[in-house]
Amino acid sequence: MLTLEQIESAILQLPPNEYEKLIQWFADLDYQRWDEQLEKDIADGKLETFAQEA
Repeated sequence: MLTLEQIESAILQLPPNEYEKLIQWFADLDYQRWDEQLEKDIADGKLETFAQEA
C-alpha cells in the first residue's frame, strides 16, 4: 500500500495529459460517492424534514 506522501509525489511527476485524466477520474469518483451518500441519506429518512419544508 502506498503512503499519501508517495501518492502525492507520483501525482507531481505526472505529465499534463495524465494529470488531467487523474483530475477527471477523481471528480467522477467524488460525484459518484456524493450521489451514493445522498441516496443513502434519502433512504434513511435524513432529508425528510427538508422535503416537508419545501
